[in-house]
Amino acid sequence: MEVKDSILALKEGVLKKIEDVKTLDELNSLRVEILGKKGKLKEILKSLGKLPPEERKEIGKLANEIKEIVEKRLKEKEEAIKRSLLEKKLQGEKIDITLPPSWIDVGASHPVISTLVEISEIFIAMGFAVEEGPEVEYEEYNFDMLNIPKDHPARDMQDTFFLNNGMLLRTHTSPVQIRAMLKRKPPIAIIAPGRVYRKDADPTHSPMFHQIEGLLVDTDVTFRDLKGILKLFIEHVFGKDIPIRFRPSYFPFTEPSAEVDIGCTVCGGTGCRVCKGTGWLEILGCGMVDPNVFRAVNIDHEKYTGFAFGLGVERIAMLRYRISDIRILFENNMNFNLQFKGIR
Repeated sequence: MEVKDSILALKEGVLKKIEDVKTLDELNSLRVEILGKKGKLKEILKSLGKLPPEERKEIGKLANEIKEIVEKRLKEKEEAIKRSLLEKKLQGEKIDITLPPSWIDVGASHPVISTLVEISEIFIAMGFAVEEGPEVEYEEYNFDMLNIPKDHPARDMQDTFFLNNGMLLRTHTSPVQIRAMLKRKPPIAIIAPGRVYRKDADPTHSPMFHQIEGLLVDTDVTFRDLKGILKLFIEHVFGKDIPIRFRPSYFPFTEPSAEVDIGCTVCGGTGCRVCKGTGWLEILGCGMVDPNVFRAVNIDHEKYTGFAFGLGVERIAMLRYRISDIRILFENNMNFNLQFKGIR
């Protein structure tokens, strides 16, 4: 019965080893060690041929039973190890949605974007639609059709970024007005927000900045309508107590033309460095659309009149938030930007 004792001893030893196994690699090594082609169980069974027939039958049956027991325990142990590994993985990856966030540094809308959106919403509420156009523009749309003469200083190389084939980076969003009037007939009421480019860089000027221009064309549109619209807009942005004045000015695409000033938001109109002692700050230009512009877009200037206006978004933002240097707006400084969190 030496073989039988060896098999039973092997069984006890294997079952104990299976219990002690910690990893799948250890378990696979043990499986090969016991049940492999050169495993311990195979080695013991090789001696069956030396046993009497009756004893050989008994030992063979016992060996098969032990093999099934060992295979069963190996499979159970494998499933237990895999289950333990999965639980550890899930434990490490689980998300408790009831926990507070590990960071609370929520960003803030840039003051220029906030100002642009707010200005747009004010005019949309008055009935204006938002119109967009390309930033790389034809010289014809940017200058010619806006009644800007060939010898106008705005066309000089030092002011405009000229490209090839009569193209340029638009110097204002007024070409959007031209495109809108070419596409459809009056009545037209649009604003054109967007980026514009000029060769200019100092504390109050940037080579890239944002403008919003407006256009209203219909029958019987007057300068009085223009003043009413702009007064409503300025009061929305700066408050109803802000002083406002219109000064005669000149723009090639409007006649008559005016510049609009507000009382200095820094000194309250008493005079300071920002307003250069005048108590006033210029914020936009405006006027009645010149008949030559209507001719360029095939709109009957005898039947229709209209007004246009344009303002720099950075200029408004700087006045609202008392920012003295426009370059700060483009430094991508998060600490600067976070000052405006929750401010509208």
